[in-house]
Amino acid sequence: MGKLMKFSKHGLALLAGASCVAGFAPVDYYPVPVLALSLLFVFWSQARSPREAAGLGYSFGMGLFGAGVSWIYVALHDYGDMNFWLAGLATLIFSSFLSLFTALAGYLQARTGKGTLRIALAMPAAWVLLEWVRGTIFTGFPWLTLGYAQINSALAGYAPILGAYGVSLVAAICAGLIALSWRERRPLPLAVLAGILIAGAFLRSVSWTHPVGQPFSVALVQGNIPQDIKFNPDSLNETLNIYQDLVLRHPARLTVLPETAFPMMEDEVPEPLMEELSRHARKHGGDILIGAFERDNGSYYNSVFSRGSSESQHYRKHHLVIFGEFIPMRPILGWLINDVLNIPMGDLARGPSNQPPLSVAGQRISVDICYEDVFGEEIIGSLPDATLLVNATNDAWYGDSFAAAQHRQMSQMRALETGRMMLRATNTGETVIIGADGRMLGRLPEHEKAVLQGMARGYGGETPYVHFGNASVLILIALMLSITGWKAGPKRS
Repeated sequence: MGKLMKFSKHGLALLAGASCVAGFAPVDYYPVPVLALSLLFVFWSQARSPREAAGLGYSFGMGLFGAGVSWIYVALHDYGDMNFWLAGLATLIFSSFLSLFTALAGYLQARTGKGTLRIALAMPAAWVLLEWVRGTIFTGFPWLTLGYAQINSALAGYAPILGAYGVSLVAAICAGLIALSWRERRPLPLAVLAGILIAGAFLRSVSWTHPVGQPFSVALVQGNIPQDIKFNPDSLNETLNIYQDLVLRHPARLTVLPETAFPMMEDEVPEPLMEELSRHARKHGGDILIGAFERDNGSYYNSVFSRGSSESQHYRKHHLVIFGEFIPMRPILGWLINDVLNIPMGDLARGPSNQPPLSVAGQRISVDICYEDVFGEEIIGSLPDATLLVNATNDAWYGDSFAAAQHRQMSQMRALETGRMMLRATNTGETVIIGADGRMLGRLPEHEKAVLQGMARGYGGETPYVHFGNASVLILIALMLSITGWKAGPKRS
């Protein structure tokens, strides 16, 4: 009977982890991850040893990541030409690796004090600490961080103060309070929970930054070029014609094209095309941002460059995707890109980490490319100087999966953390205009060739998160763990 109960707990933890995906975009049932985590906390409180708690955390993680990042399979198999069983195995191994962090969270909290403080403080702190480690180590993978699911809830009000990990911490504390209420059958934890939600709703109404200058017109171009032909030389002219036509038919002061919209080197773009796009931008008193590759002194970069009324400028991607844009230990692992995966430009150079904002269209624009906008601590590096955030991305690698919507949700968090508007121009979706409060003001349907036109505005000032970064939430985590204490001795298995 004991083994059956243990098996059922692991099964329920697995299902609870998988259910969390419903809290993230595009489903957006934000209470689900908090409730699911509260169930895990109950199981952790009943675990007889750190080892058992780690196992329950691992089961929860396998559900969360197995369901939540299954789109990795699409990138590897559908567009990377990896054999289906090998792509499936790679996705399973990746999910298993990510689950080690939730297992470590279970182990860590089990080594702290017992009772109320462990559930209310140690469990939330351990959970978010390991989220932060996962988002940092080995270049970082912060996908499915709990706080992102709260972008439309009252808890999002804490984002400008503590960032995404801070929202995670508050959400995890709420999960702990729910677990306490269930265990102890007392109303006080729920009263504290209500207070946290009310405070978050109040903070949601606070304006931490202020508008700068007048609103201006923007055009975000979604070319919808299928990934399987995007880098096919036979399709290059058609791709260029599509973007030329879309740009010229949708005038704006600032036009933004997606990541590698021109799938070629910047210096190979036909000069007549560049001249026509530049004239178009100057005609409307603004600029156009174009994604392409760039070479310099034998190195190749994933870049965004500008043309138009302002002096030509460029941004070179700094935070590269491991195995997708660079290969660690190339002599040993180079075969993965060269012989197994069909990834063009799989060995790019990093741009400088301290690139200044681009001065275009009357704004100071902080540009980031694709995956870079999932790292809030890096985005704030150009603030408060920058007045506007722009993300150029290509999520076509992930087909019809949840990946593009999950990515867009993280962009919303960047806008809310910084008090800046975020403009996202994508190849196949999700192309959106996001307000300084993190709410979407305009959005194109996925997998359609279209242009999103609207108005944007620059913002000045800085939020507490821009000033302090992740230091605030890490200090809180350290205090919470220190209050509960650390037990170094073994516990009964």
